[in-house]
Amino acid sequence: MSKYFERLSNGLFKENPIFILMLGMCPTLAVTTSATNAIGMGLSTTVVLLASNVIIAALRKFIPDKVRMPYYIVVVASVVTIVELLLKAYFPSINESLGIYIPLIVVNCIIFGRVEAYAAKNSVGLSLFDGIGMGLGFTMALVLIGSFRELLGAGTVFGLQVMPNSFEPISIFVQAPGAFLVVAMLTALQNKLKLPSATNGSGKKSALSCGGDCANCNEDTYTAYHEGDKNNEAKGKGE
Repeated sequence: MSKYFERLSNGLFKENPIFILMLGMCPTLAVTTSATNAIGMGLSTTVVLLASNVIIAALRKFIPDKVRMPYYIVVVASVVTIVELLLKAYFPSINESLGIYIPLIVVNCIIFGRVEAYAAKNSVGLSLFDGIGMGLGFTMALVLIGSFRELLGAGTVFGLQVMPNSFEPISIFVQAPGAFLVVAMLTALQNKLKLPSATNGSGKKSALSCGGDCANCNEDTYTAYHEGDKNNEAKGKGE
């Protein structure tokens, strides 16, 4: 049972997609103008990630290696289409506010990263919990960024007035530059505290990612990382 809880904590803390691995930055920057938008995108991505992980883990032994990427695309695109139709039917306001970023979940690197690195090599149960953990980690990060931007940019959180009437909203935080500013400040804080991050080479290395030292990445590191991927795939086939 500890393996399943480890998968949950891994996505929330050890390999948080945004704060640690810094993946999926496009929707992170685009939709976090409010906490409501952030939780809508986060939960939508979680559903897609969970379903894709389960389907691909269940069929991993039947997927030919040469066509695995097209197979992943078909599975993810099918799940995204279902999620988009459900949002249009039951949550039209969220669907309208998120717009094109719902269909773009199809090419979200978090989805394909977990499918390729984990679901394609592990059991359905572990892949299910991995999807939940990574999805909730993504959602948590989006809500934190969205709440911060909404609070400073509009004086509200989830549409509820939080700041006093005398507060003058800093409108830049709900505009495009505000997204870069908030993420830059969070990244600078992580680096200052030497916390794990894709931009902090002194942070703790990740077992499933390339290690997170993007600043000092070179051709030898890249080659060694992908050689490790090939070895893992060979072991998976041997099972």
